[in-house]
Amino acid sequence: MTAHLDGEIRDGRHHMQVRVYYEDTDFSGIVYHANYLRYMERGRTNHLRLMGAEQQALFEQAETEGTGFAFVVRSMHLDFLKPARMDDVLDVVTWPVAVKGASIMLAQEVRRGEDVLVKAEVRVAFISGGRAQPIPKSIRTLMKADLVS
Repeated sequence: MTAHLDGEIRDGRHHMQVRVYYEDTDFSGIVYHANYLRYMERGRTNHLRLMGAEQQALFEQAETEGTGFAFVVRSMHLDFLKPARMDDVLDVVTWPVAVKGASIMLAQEVRRGEDVLVKAEVRVAFISGGRAQPIPKSIRTLMKADLVS
């Protein structure tokens, strides 16, 4: 079975596989720390897409309403536990922890098999018209539905 390009949601968590390439590593042959941020950004984007909140459609809707919006990372706490190396296949796991007001708290892990390599707590804010705004009900409903899973 071939995994879907955007990953899959299992047990209320989004799983997305990423292969480590030479370009992802530093001079010592391990994944450069900033590349974990890229992997996790892809995980969050694909999680939203699979939940039914495709960002491109949301951007187009916002343009017609004239207000514009964005999801921005408000804060992020990372723990680097173990290194990944070239050719490793990693599992980027994302799940919502809380949906409140204008922000969503997400937990993320980058795993290699059973080993957790990086843990993150990510707070994402919803910005519209240059200010934090309450998350639209449609997105709030999608994320809370995932919390119940």
